[in-house]
Amino acid sequence: MVQYENTRLDASFAAISDATRRGVLEQLGRGDASITGLAQTFNMTLTGMKKHVSVLEQAGLVTTEKVGRVRTCKLGILDLGTEAAWLDRHRQLWEARFDKLDQVVEELKQKEKLNVQKS
Repeated sequence: MVQYENTRLDASFAAISDATRRGVLEQLGRGDASITGLAQTFNMTLTGMKKHVSVLEQAGLVTTEKVGRVRTCKLGILDLGTEAAWLDRHRQLWEARFDKLDQVVEELKQKEKLNVQKS
């Protein structure tokens, strides 16, 4: 059995599979924010937001820093370049397959056209 393993991609794709976490990344792209501020922005409990931030932190997409009583979140050192490259490789494979399929369909249309003309 062939098994593909890339824990970084697993963690980051799992992290961005959730709309709230994607929203948190967008929010942090505009500036750092406290977990409390993020919870208020997304109208959710502090505990719920801590869980989302933890998932993003484990994926390396967000870092947190506690200053006094406030835990501040900011974008992590990892960007989504690896994920974008993975998606782009697969997009190119699918495009090549669709191009071949288009070619086969066109050849079948031509054959059908020739058969109609002969009969």
